[in-house]
Amino acid sequence: MRRRDFIKIIGGAAAIWPVAARTQQGERMRRIGVLTNLAENDPEERRRMAAFLQALQKLGWRDGDNVRIDSRVALGKADNARRYAAELIALTPDVILASGNVSTGALVEATRTVPIVFAHVADPAGAGFVESLTRPGGNVTGFSPFEYAVSGKWLELLKEIAPHVASVGVLRDRATAAGTGQFGAIQATAASSKVELNPIGVRDADEIERAVTTFARGSNRGLIVTANPSVIIHRDLIITLAVRHKLPAVYSDRVFVAAGGLISYGTDYSDLYRRAAGYVDRILKGERPADLPVQYPTKYELVINLKAAKALGLEIPPTMLARADEVIE
Repeated sequence: MRRRDFIKIIGGAAAIWPVAARTQQGERMRRIGVLTNLAENDPEERRRMAAFLQALQKLGWRDGDNVRIDSRVALGKADNARRYAAELIALTPDVILASGNVSTGALVEATRTVPIVFAHVADPAGAGFVESLTRPGGNVTGFSPFEYAVSGKWLELLKEIAPHVASVGVLRDRATAAGTGQFGAIQATAASSKVELNPIGVRDADEIERAVTTFARGSNRGLIVTANPSVIIHRDLIITLAVRHKLPAVYSDRVFVAAGGLISYGTDYSDLYRRAAGYVDRILKGERPADLPVQYPTKYELVINLKAAKALGLEIPPTMLARADEVIE
């Protein structure tokens, strides 16, 4: 995606931006690269990037005034990410914002000098992006959406909301370390929950539809949708399949519940983008990524969709309702 398209995605955020003043004489225009996963017209992409741009503005950075922003969209595909990472590096940015493991991995392959701030990467140390969480050590740092232990909570919530479920389909990306880590944490919880786990690939829409349809033919079935770019890209399909086959499902991101899914437990991704803007600002002002620790969320949100529960014939336990951060009716 080119810069002119990027400007369009900020939607409502654009209304709050003042008319850009001319760069003060003698002040160098700084440059920020952005490599994201979701399409520029995706509502969730608009929401996340609006949060990033608003935070930048509060810190004094205005696109077209004292900073220029160049953006590309990889759509979660490694080939796209490598191609666009090379394009962004060729533009000699001062810092690059990366969205997710695929984009960050492509950028790390492309440069060991240009500072990179990731907005959400699962297990950045395990992926080899940083030397350690407290001292990243290289040109990469940022924010992680969860620790793997949180994945076990998704199974606990599924059993709490649908105690009859005995077999759980886990939508995960088996090709990534994050997909393996999340599935491993769910397996550890499953040992005490007495449920059977069935991994479901998320390579593309056809694979998702085939696998979920086949899985749903049994009885007492439920779904866990882990965190990865493919499930966000195909979220409408996944929600439709869960509704069609009457599968209670727990998701890693609120965006699913807002679109008709049953329940989610996870971080606020827009908040990660706001916080990433703070690291971008600090790097533009001279700090090094090596000295900025990787940060995890300080809070996870439980969101419940009562309409979806009613359609599945489920009654939400009062104790769960009391714990919910948001209830969609």
